[in-house]
Amino acid sequence: MWRKVVTVIAVVFLVVGLGFVLFPPVSNMIGNQIAKGEVNDFDQLVQNVVEETDNSGNPQTFEKAKEEGKIDDEGYPVDEEGNRTSDNPIIFKPDLDRLLKDSREYNENLKQNQSSLLTNSYAYVQPSLDLPKYGIFSGIYGYVSAPSINMELPIYLGASNGNMSYGAAHLTYTSLPVGGEKTNVVLAGHTGYVGRIFFDNIRHLEIGAEVSVTNYWETLKYKVVETAIYKPEEAQAIYINDERELLTMLTCISDGKGGFDRYYVICERTD
Repeated sequence: MWRKVVTVIAVVFLVVGLGFVLFPPVSNMIGNQIAKGEVNDFDQLVQNVVEETDNSGNPQTFEKAKEEGKIDDEGYPVDEEGNRTSDNPIIFKPDLDRLLKDSREYNENLKQNQSSLLTNSYAYVQPSLDLPKYGIFSGIYGYVSAPSINMELPIYLGASNGNMSYGAAHLTYTSLPVGGEKTNVVLAGHTGYVGRIFFDNIRHLEIGAEVSVTNYWETLKYKVVETAIYKPEEAQAIYINDERELLTMLTCISDGKGGFDRYYVICERTD
């Protein structure tokens, strides 16, 4: 009897032990596939941007198409009964044109006002722009890629815990990733997040490594020019540099004393 009990207990401990061993790689693999799926969905959405006119001959937009009953509240095509006719949402070119215009205006405003806007850590959280106003409901503005570390992550607006739980989060009141002189796009990501590898490997990016950001209009190419470790209160690396066009990625790193510093990868535009 006791031998059976001991055997059962041993099997339970073996299963639990294997669970602890296998959970991180399996979960990370699943997380990686989810991120790649988001990126693939983004690419498909961009490839199928709608350029058509409404019943009056004017350019079609999300709001007009919704009023005409062609799409639902999340941008999916529907039939006359309101049933979805596709598993893929659509987006309209005039809405993207407006998003690009507003993004560039946002960046221009930052050149004069960034220091007064970045007053505390809560300033980073609220999205820079409200994407649903442009008919975008995925929350994704684009994605960041670093081939040398096999990283490809969707970019969400606003450095909230929720956004950093699903990919790379754009810090509000830093430049939006649409290119342009005197810009510094800052992206934050988790390190050591159970079940997902986000910015864990950016510490392995070497000087000269290629990094790119793909948005709704183009792919911006950068190369790593500097890495640095700063204390949480040392935020100089997230500010706009008047002479450079930058992409800055940051994540937490142990300070060896039970706390965390910030690890920065600073990239400069090459194209």
